[in-house]
Amino acid sequence: MDWSWLRVTGSVGPLGLATVVLWLSIMVLLPLAALTYNSFEDGWSGFWDAVTAPAALDSLRVTVFVSVVVAVINVFMGTLIAWVLVRDEFPGKGIVNALIDLPFALPTIVASIVLLSLYGPQSPIDIHLNATQPGLVVALAFVTLPFVVRSVQPVLIEVDKEVEQAAASLGADNWTTFRRIILPTLAPAIISGGGLAFARAIGEYGSVVLIGGNIPKETQMASQYIQQQIEVDRPVNAAAVSVALLAISFLSLLVLRLFADRLSRKEQESR
Repeated sequence: MDWSWLRVTGSVGPLGLATVVLWLSIMVLLPLAALTYNSFEDGWSGFWDAVTAPAALDSLRVTVFVSVVVAVINVFMGTLIAWVLVRDEFPGKGIVNALIDLPFALPTIVASIVLLSLYGPQSPIDIHLNATQPGLVVALAFVTLPFVVRSVQPVLIEVDKEVEQAAASLGADNWTTFRRIILPTLAPAIISGGGLAFARAIGEYGSVVLIGGNIPKETQMASQYIQQQIEVDRPVNAAAVSVALLAISFLSLLVLRLFADRLSRKEQESR
């Protein structure tokens, strides 16, 4: 029997690979396996009933819709911000660059408090977004923006400016240069960043817990529904909806990753 497919190549060797597999198993695979097992405690029918309950479906619908909107917004704004940070020079650029990472360090519940103070019933600017889907979009856009910016920024830094200059010398305007030369190079990073923003938004809790209002069918996110099920002592229902969220996130990231890899290969072949 040919066992050559089991041969480990690379710099870390079998011991390094075993360490990585063990760590991922402890930190990721075992918790996910335990969650999945708990979600099927009442069998497949119990799992299906929990996931397809009207309240569960409503929370999943709201979550997916808002997360898609947030991902699309951040794809455009995150790419624009990355462009400005890489291509433009202005006073305070270092401060702006540091502020991009603030949502990574700031507890998300603090973001919810700040947004509620700014857009809540006592809004100092008279804009009231609490207990509305636009409020959810603002909160999630805040916490997911860095994923797109930090995905696009390093790729944009490496873009060959000589190619842009050559296109300009041949008469191409700025939009044509961006669309035909820069965008194909950035597309894999933009898609990956958008996918990460969507995956983060779909499971977010802290930033929406106050400003969202937790109104069923309107602003109740799946994470809030899961907490609600735990509070009423329905852990199986909570686990089932959690598995559904995991499946949506994983499939979305997988499809976007495959699409980004395909675009990257096409870009390399065209060079």
